[in-house]
Amino acid sequence: MATDTATDVFEEHRPVLMGVAYRMLGRVADAEDVVQEAWLRWSGADRTEVREPRGYLVRITTRLAIDRLRHVQSRREAYIGPWLPEPYVTDFGDTVPDTAERAVLADSVSLAVLVVLESLSPLERAVFVLREAFGYPYADIATTLDRSESAVRQLAGRARKHVDERRPRYEVDPAERRLLTERFLAAAVEGDLAGLMSLLAPEVRLVGDSGGLAKAPLRVIESADKVSRFLFGAARKGIADVSFRLVEVNGGAALLALSGDKADSVFQLDVVDGRIQCIYIIRNPEKLLSLSPE
Repeated sequence: MATDTATDVFEEHRPVLMGVAYRMLGRVADAEDVVQEAWLRWSGADRTEVREPRGYLVRITTRLAIDRLRHVQSRREAYIGPWLPEPYVTDFGDTVPDTAERAVLADSVSLAVLVVLESLSPLERAVFVLREAFGYPYADIATTLDRSESAVRQLAGRARKHVDERRPRYEVDPAERRLLTERFLAAAVEGDLAGLMSLLAPEVRLVGDSGGLAKAPLRVIESADKVSRFLFGAARKGIADVSFRLVEVNGGAALLALSGDKADSVFQLDVVDGRIQCIYIIRNPEKLLSLSPE
């Protein structure tokens, strides 16, 4: 197999490999490192014996991601404040024409689901990602993880039960979330406290991620009153030379706050029945590098 053909094959499957690695790790940089290592393994392999390149590459990527996840878990235990996944720009384009499949992929990369996946073991997380997000048969997952099919089914059952018990029990309509995101921005910019309160569910939660590198609450804030007071207090202090963009990250609409030409914050909302259920704010500058305009 010629080098340029090897490159073409790898690039064809790169989006899937990146999707697997990101769902496993929750960090774009970590996922890119894993995919790069997968490329090195692929370019140095005897590809004449590889009958199914996609399966081979997913297997390598998954195993590398499991090793990386085990390494970074101790680092996350020492993280300052709540930990949220790094915002991941999602644009499935024409690669996922089916609406139902698109919805599954968007849900599997949502902040809410990725936060739940953090509490799974690396093997459980791998099984969940491959089965639920990408629809891999149990037999193929067993080969990937070098486990028996019965063991993989047990891992899948435990992971699915754990996620179902902790994931939000509602589906977020993309159009509704986009509309609420626009109204949320308008109320915050205009200082419309009553308007903001009307958007918040009584039990709304605000989760901020700064990693100790920016200002953000170190604990989850709960209730419409406390969340609104925090938001207006933050708005009064302001961001220098601020502007906002509506972007799509992790399968849904989000607000990107820019300070000049530098990404300062990402706000994403979970919405149910026309009210904001949870507000995620990511301010760790290390997680926003890919969102700053070039």
